[in-house]
Amino acid sequence: MAGLFLCIGAGPGIGLSTARRFAAEGFRVVLAARQAERLEALAEDLGGAPNSGVETATVDCSDSLQVAELIDRYRSDLEVIQYNAAIIRTQTLQEQPIRSIPEDIAVNIASALVAIRQAAEAMTPRRRGTILLTGGVLGITPMSNLLTLSVGKAGLRSAAQALFPSLSARDVHIAVLTIATSIAAGSKDADAVGEAFWRLHAQPREQWSWEATYG
Repeated sequence: MAGLFLCIGAGPGIGLSTARRFAAEGFRVVLAARQAERLEALAEDLGGAPNSGVETATVDCSDSLQVAELIDRYRSDLEVIQYNAAIIRTQTLQEQPIRSIPEDIAVNIASALVAIRQAAEAMTPRRRGTILLTGGVLGITPMSNLLTLSVGKAGLRSAAQALFPSLSARDVHIAVLTIATSIAAGSKDADAVGEAFWRLHAQPREQWSWEATYG
């Protein structure tokens, strides 16, 4: 029987489409983000998926301790986690207010590392689980006017590559999906990204990879 799929940073695009794909496979879904009203709308949308069981949980990804507590709350059933949270700030470093830089880094990479740490701690004793990261082409080709997002995506890619050998040796699959195009909510691209995340999770053990690309 499928276990629990936890999406951190759930939104109407990639997060919802990926959750819908896992729900269709019988996974219990938890959608987590900062705004409760937005989450309820997403859960209502997802409620029509076959075999869906949907919960919501509020979390502020600028506070890494909240992220750790969220994962620990679901650790007994956690089979797949997707870190999808990001702050998209279209400013150069000089334009960006100083106080916003640590918040961006907290959401875009620091809390992702905490999520990976806590998920791996839950999964490795069972020798089962998948950690999925929403990457982007900015992690390969950064842009100065999206600098904190570029740094975050590069960090996710580095984390997946660095941790893949040790985690896979303990039968936990970590992978980043590097997305090279914009994804609109409800679009065919959003559905295709959800399918790409599903394929990463469903890869046979001998074919595991730490990165896939879309777009």
